[in-house]
Amino acid sequence: MGWNFEFWVGSRYVRSRSDNSFVSLISAISMLGIAIAVTVLIVVMSVVNGFERELKDRLLAMTAHATIEDVSGELLEAEALIDTALRNPRVLAAAPYIDGQALLVFEMQISGVELRGIDPQLENEVSGIASVMQEGALTDLAAGEFNIVLGQELAKTLQVGISDKVTVTLAQGRVTPAGVLPRMKRFTVSGIYRVGMYEFDRRLAFINIGDAQKLYRKAGSVTGVRLAVSDIYKASEIVREVALENGKLVLVDDWTRRHVNFFRSIQITKSILFVILLMVIGVAAFNIVSTLVMVVKDKQSDIAILRTVGARPMSILKIFIVQGSIVGIIGTLSGVALGMLLALNLEAIIGFFESAFGIKFLAADVYFISDLPSDLHYGDVLRIAGIALLLALVSTVYPAWIAAKTAPAEALRYD
Repeated sequence: MGWNFEFWVGSRYVRSRSDNSFVSLISAISMLGIAIAVTVLIVVMSVVNGFERELKDRLLAMTAHATIEDVSGELLEAEALIDTALRNPRVLAAAPYIDGQALLVFEMQISGVELRGIDPQLENEVSGIASVMQEGALTDLAAGEFNIVLGQELAKTLQVGISDKVTVTLAQGRVTPAGVLPRMKRFTVSGIYRVGMYEFDRRLAFINIGDAQKLYRKAGSVTGVRLAVSDIYKASEIVREVALENGKLVLVDDWTRRHVNFFRSIQITKSILFVILLMVIGVAAFNIVSTLVMVVKDKQSDIAILRTVGARPMSILKIFIVQGSIVGIIGTLSGVALGMLLALNLEAIIGFFESAFGIKFLAADVYFISDLPSDLHYGDVLRIAGIALLLALVSTVYPAWIAAKTAPAEALRYD
């Protein structure tokens, strides 16, 4: 007999209402188990992918693709280095910067920060800080105005807003007849940004590079030069080319080296979660084994009748393989549909629950990202669905083999 007969009988076994309601319940539970397992795995993989995407985008919004610094910490010929960098066809932009530590004081609030001096026009070409401004504009950091841009979390900690004046205090002191006093300067808050990563929003502030040179007494020098490159995955190669062409001893760094632990931890976490949740799919798929074994016991008389009218053992084997496969296929497709629906709308769903119940799923001061992102990769969906279908198909073999071995005389002895 061909597959048409086996498919027809197997599908009828799936659709028919058995007198044994327990067997029908187990079949439904097996189908539901596969659907839930596939859904969970798709959603979890999408969330991990979303974390990786958001982490990369937000890191690159605040940090350059690559940096070049002098070994002494003071780069004297920044303009020459920038010209050298821009001659490289794979370098899109270059901008000088000054990094330093400081204390910000406002009334009774105090906070340590990393203070970065930038050229607002050039900085907009090497980073995305201008695109995450919540209040004010990056261009308000005009030289000589002594304005400062703060992260949203830092502004909340200091309880400051636009136009408030904060005191910047440096550890480097100045010698006076009364002794060594810390250097202080009042800055006006001209902007507030939010990138969504607590590490930046709480600890990083921006001022004009000219004001930073006066504050840190670095007239004519900077900390280094930040680069934007055409291929972020070749940033380390490009920055080395620029350094070699410059011909002087410098320190080079790039985003992959600076934050490599973040991305390695995400990849390891993703692999571990995939294996663990794959076991859940395996458990759900192998429930088909117990389901089909009970169906075989329940259909002993049907199997015997089919054998007596000419059905061969291979046909019986195919019938129960079809039945188990249909359960696996329906469960997998249902899980794929539900998983994709949840993954594509996860951010809106989480936002609804957060606003409705006044809760926050990710604490900003604990996690790098305060939002719960989701990035659905169709390659992951195909891989998950393929593995679920394969496990479901393998689970049908043993019960179907038992059914094929059923002897008609033994099955009908007590009927």
